[in-house]
Amino acid sequence: MRPRARVRLTAALLASTALLVAPLPAASTASATPAGLHDDLNGDGHRDLVVGAPDATVGGVQQAGAVVVLYGSASGLSAARRTVIHQNSPGIPGVAEAGDRFGTAMATGDLDGDGHTDLVVGSDSEAIGTREGVGSVTVVWGSANGLGAGTALPQPAWREGSAFGQNLAVGDFTEDGALDLTVAGNDGPYHYTGPFARSGEPARRYLDNRLGTTRNVISGDLDGDGRADRVMLPGPLDGDPNGTVYVDRFVDGRLVRTELPGADGEVGSIGDVDGDGYGDLVLGASNDPRDGGTGRLGGQISVWYGGPDGPDPTQRPLIVDQDTPGVPGVSEPADSFGSSVAVGDVDGDGRADVAVGAILEDLSGKSGAGMVTVLYGSADGLSTDRAVSLHQDTAGVPGGAEAYDYFGRSVRLADLTGDGRAELSVGIPGEDSSQGYLQVFRGTSSGVSTSGVFALTAANAGLSGQAWFGSALLP
Repeated sequence: MRPRARVRLTAALLASTALLVAPLPAASTASATPAGLHDDLNGDGHRDLVVGAPDATVGGVQQAGAVVVLYGSASGLSAARRTVIHQNSPGIPGVAEAGDRFGTAMATGDLDGDGHTDLVVGSDSEAIGTREGVGSVTVVWGSANGLGAGTALPQPAWREGSAFGQNLAVGDFTEDGALDLTVAGNDGPYHYTGPFARSGEPARRYLDNRLGTTRNVISGDLDGDGRADRVMLPGPLDGDPNGTVYVDRFVDGRLVRTELPGADGEVGSIGDVDGDGYGDLVLGASNDPRDGGTGRLGGQISVWYGGPDGPDPTQRPLIVDQDTPGVPGVSEPADSFGSSVAVGDVDGDGRADVAVGAILEDLSGKSGAGMVTVLYGSADGLSTDRAVSLHQDTAGVPGGAEAYDYFGRSVRLADLTGDGRAELSVGIPGEDSSQGYLQVFRGTSSGVSTSGVFALTAANAGLSGQAWFGSALLP
């Protein structure tokens, strides 16, 4: 196995290529976003897919970064129905600069309450003046004509290396009817309380000084009240490379923060796995015990079941790794099983299923080829009975497994066609010498299908350079 490391390309590896051409308006005129579709960016009643390419070359500038919006429809995705956005796009603040990494993370929601979905984009390496790696967050506002002009969110004078914007979460965390935004960064999480003005100014903004470095944040309903709760993932700590986990809920108008002392998590997602009306928290912890943590060999996921007060900290979570009976493969050092996690209903049975990436899985002697495992929900919780694995040597999957493709670097489960079954989107950023690749698998009543896979290369998405296309997907 390849030793576990942060997979990141250096600017010296990137080739200079042509300017990205990126018209911002969607292909059709947008109406108000239908209720419940927080990720319908053109108002056509279908959920959309946003793919990050943070190392894309823009106007000859390497690692400037871009995002690609692919619009859902009853017939699925099409490369022709897309919008490419970067910091040289008309109306987007800033300018494409080397190493900004626009598209590190994305989130969506109607931040200004005008009935149209907005797109939030993080650039975790944006330089501010002479301070490198400060980071920034841009809101691209939705309108009746689709995505339009953008605004940079106000932020404090972060120090160099703050990596502000490395992850994002949108939800009505304060339960006042307006959407809020939390931004992860090395100086701690920064909270924006909605509603937002088009200037980018929220009703309130503040640094959460109760937590230090927070590398990830998750939004979802864990207590069944119909409003979003927030999960804070500080990430690796000394002696605990899988970090701690905190759940934020508003109770009687005040924030209640609960630590899950037995939880490990670098990434995660929320969905109702057992169909009881409460969202369940699925966490991925890809670090090996040899890294100093308490995880399983090769990585693991854990399921913390929700309830009227959110997940009970005293519960014994379900732990799944590649040595769990029914799970394909075997636990090996540095597989990074749990390096990405997504939750959604693939088979339309009313219970959420789980996709798990193992970014450094070796296949046929090819190091870091990567693999995704799909586990299905049931009335008894997450089950391994029908578990399947997908990779580029699986019959029907386009391409072939190659070293350091990183199949499964990002995963998403969302119904893009409106048929009641979630499609599985898989980012493969190492494909084609790190240009990147996207594959989308149909959901069917019998589970994920390898028939009619939608595949899109970075070049066909309109991107240039070693773009790292697919390294991030909209949650």
